[in-house]
Amino acid sequence: MSRRVKLALYGALCALCVPFVFPTWWMVTSSVKPISDIFSFPPSLLPGRWDFSSYGRVFELQPFAQQYWNSLYIAAVVTVGTMAVAAMAGYAFARIRFPGQNALFVVVLVGLLIPSEVTIVPLFQMFHTAGLTDTHWPLILVPILGAPSVLATFIMRQFFIALPGELEEAARVDGLGRFGTFARVALPLARPALGAVAIFTFLHSWNLYLEPIVYLSTPANFTLPQALTQFVDAYGGPMWNVQLAAASMTALPVLVVFVLAQRQFIEGLAHTGLKG
Repeated sequence: MSRRVKLALYGALCALCVPFVFPTWWMVTSSVKPISDIFSFPPSLLPGRWDFSSYGRVFELQPFAQQYWNSLYIAAVVTVGTMAVAAMAGYAFARIRFPGQNALFVVVLVGLLIPSEVTIVPLFQMFHTAGLTDTHWPLILVPILGAPSVLATFIMRQFFIALPGELEEAARVDGLGRFGTFARVALPLARPALGAVAIFTFLHSWNLYLEPIVYLSTPANFTLPQALTQFVDAYGGPMWNVQLAAASMTALPVLVVFVLAQRQFIEGLAHTGLKG
């Protein structure tokens, strides 16, 4: 392409980015504005007076550091656990032949059609009977062993189906068993698919809202989506600058994870036949 065409293309892309970038820009800049300036008209792109006190108040009004850690470690555990379960399940559905294999996989896929609101009541009763309410166990076990891992299993299955069978035949000739072939041959080659699964799973766990408000009641156990609703004044009105400061800090890990893993994310979608 000529230089003029490239400039026009880049200009068009920059213009298309504005609707997506502006809300994040408004959130971050409004978090350092006084409340009276947040909804001023016309809106200002930069604060007239920089006020960072809202970031300090986030930690004064709530145990925000503990809540941040809760979301971080839950998302990390759920991501690692889902990757392990989905990788083994996807490999089994792709490579191991057994009676009723396709029918069982269809049953697994039905989990994608069941809304989480449908199962939240029986799951709550089950965890309440086990004495696990107001703990983080429901937020860890349900995503790893329940319907949220179905999409991850589907992605891993599609990736393993596309792997050449000659690789496994060579591994068996070298004396590797089924698990050795999976762990030393198939799994290292599945890094793009695992990257896509990691991003999907981390975002789902990080943004989870319904389940925390059902299972958790102690502020120290809250996750970030639940904690963001607690920044209100004495009359129950939202403290906009404090909420936006907390939301800005909440969005930071998501941006970091996506920037670091976006290449694996795109490659994983391409290899699993989901691209486009």
